Amino acid sequence: MAHRPDHARFLAEAVTLATRNARRRGGGPFGALVVRRGEVVARGTNRVTPTNDPTAHAEIVAIRRACRRLGTFQLTGCTVYASAEPCPMCLGALYWARPDRVVFAATREDAARAGFDDAFIYEQIARPHAKRRIPFVRLAIPDAEVPFRTWLADPGRETY
Repeated sequence: MAHRPDHARFLAEAVTLATRNARRRGGGPFGALVVRRGEVVARGTNRVTPTNDPTAHAEIVAIRRACRRLGTFQLTGCTVYASAEPCPMCLGALYWARPDRVVFAATREDAARAGFDDAFIYEQIARPHAKRRIPFVRLAIPDAEVPFRTWLADPGRETY
């Protein structure tokens, strides 16, 4: 990635959002921006505690707002700026949203020192389903694949 002066500016804004959110106790100390063609499309801060929504991380809030504003479910042509390295959940959301790149400031180790340690999630993903802290149990039922067959049979489906 070639250094462009606006990367630092947008990343600084994400960090400022995170700092403001921490000061006003609006949720965790995280902020994110979605930028397209040099314009901020959406901003997000961590809203987990005030909304009682464990998925309301800054990146996901910003992704949802950007997709709504742009009228699309993909962020091709966009850059996401995050105040910290995205957690595993946000990493998955970012891959589904497909921005061109993600630029972040603090590392996951920095976040862990502040009490936001997601190393256990990475470790849990690698474990067999039944050996996870929250056991995942697959129950094979006859119609489990019907939704997929229905999806594949629809020639007008919108793939993603």
